[in-house]
Amino acid sequence: MVRVRDNRDKVAFAALFTHFAPRIKGYLIKSGADATTAEECAQDVMTTLWRKAEQFDPTRASVATWIFTIARNRRIDMLRRDRRPEPEDLPWGPEPEPEQIHVLEMQQEAARLAQAVATLPPNQRSLIEQAYFGDLTQAQIAKETGLPLGTIKSRLRLALDRLRHAMK
Repeated sequence: MVRVRDNRDKVAFAALFTHFAPRIKGYLIKSGADATTAEECAQDVMTTLWRKAEQFDPTRASVATWIFTIARNRRIDMLRRDRRPEPEDLPWGPEPEPEQIHVLEMQQEAARLAQAVATLPPNQRSLIEQAYFGDLTQAQIAKETGLPLGTIKSRLRLALDRLRHAMK
């Protein structure tokens, strides 16, 4: 391992691979991985050993301990990945055009709503427009108009109640 770490010795790495790869695979199979996954994980561990050889410190751990710690961590990563739910299939492309009857119904409802908003008292209509068409919060409206927040809330509640009755 020291020759791999210090000199990037490929012959020493091949010897490490020959010795440890089957043992890592056996360890992973005993811990519940299927043979294919264990093989892939063992290859990944040995690749990590090559890439991170400079991190090996013989004063902290033996070669076997260091390698099997990497294998254990890869196994934990595999388990986490396997337990993670798959994302739902998302439909790609444009949504289908709505049926004409639904388009007509939505247009009629929008016209009724516009008429209902127009019949609101001006102070309620202006607050509805700021809150729902201007995307302002009630606190922002209070700050902008100088009205108390409680007044804003009351007027909006009254306006929404009137609109609800008008739309029935």
